[in-house]
Amino acid sequence: MPLPKYHQVYLVLRERLMAAGDGAAVQPEFELMKEFNVGRVTVRRALSTLVTEGLISRAPGRGTRVAVRPAEAILTQDNAERSDLLANLVNVSLSTKAQVLSLETIMAPDEVARTLRLDSDRMVQKAVRVRRTKSGPVSFITTHVPMALAKGITRQQLARKPLLTLLEESGLTLGKAQQNVSARLADAVVAEWLGVAIGSALLSVRRVVYDIDERPIQLLMGLYRPDRYEYQLKLSRMGGVDARVWVDAELAANVL
Repeated sequence: MPLPKYHQVYLVLRERLMAAGDGAAVQPEFELMKEFNVGRVTVRRALSTLVTEGLISRAPGRGTRVAVRPAEAILTQDNAERSDLLANLVNVSLSTKAQVLSLETIMAPDEVARTLRLDSDRMVQKAVRVRRTKSGPVSFITTHVPMALAKGITRQQLARKPLLTLLEESGLTLGKAQQNVSARLADAVVAEWLGVAIGSALLSVRRVVYDIDERPIQLLMGLYRPDRYEYQLKLSRMGGVDARVWVDAELAANVL
């Protein structure tokens, strides 16, 4: 069963606010209504849930702002790397089927080259895939991997195994990941592949994966249907972080 509209809005806003600074302003209700193409009641219910969780505060004259969080509870990327997020991401990938739309060797664009710390050799393997469950398409994913590390990875392999697994099998040891989650509206191409309306709100994930020597080995840009994908963080006051991803209700019990 698809998630209620208010919960879809809540999921996108929650991930956006987790990356925002304390006291940052939250968009006015009318802007959120326009962005997500929903009514005021839906937006207010999503905001009310965020207030209940202590992520935002609402006060006359100040508007809606990200709540001030205790210093020990603020998420950092160093905290995140302590979790088994990478293993969880691989497990989720194993629970979906990949359709490889394209696989090519290209000269890395400037942003990709900077992220992957490429200098003289800027050749990368670019893969575009759609992942599906029994319920339908979940994500539209674009990855870039330095060609020196991607040699031997074929279209057929990508259709059968997660890319991180293939990189491990090539001899790399996964280290940590840095991830940013925000929102983006579906364009015509992505909307068709994910089976949503043009302009639908999607979860947008930018993830850089490093090996054990802190060398960047993969840049992933993913667009996810919020009714079929959730990224959940559990924070403790002692600074511990437990990060989990689930895809579809049928996987929630196993992953969370």
